[in-house]
Amino acid sequence: MKTFAEKVRAVVQAIPRGSVLTYAEVARAAGNPKAARAVANTMAKNFDENIPCHRVIRSDGSVGGYNRGGTPVKKQLLIDESAVL
Repeated sequence: MKTFAEKVRAVVQAIPRGSVLTYAEVARAAGNPKAARAVANTMAKNFDENIPCHRVIRSDGSVGGYNRGGTPVKKQLLIDESAVL
């Protein structure tokens, strides 16, 4: 059985280029709709480049934090991918 963090990473890994999901949407898809903060914590600890954590944003539409260079880097990655925010 997968842990919640493993489920989160699988959901995030499946987000296509140019798309985003909110932390709450990822939590719901991973099986725990009330665990948006746990998703954020999982993404903060993610250093696997195959898991595009920059594609996970806040429910208010702001980009949130990014552990590989901060918010400016996250914004630029999303712009480069033509992500719809």
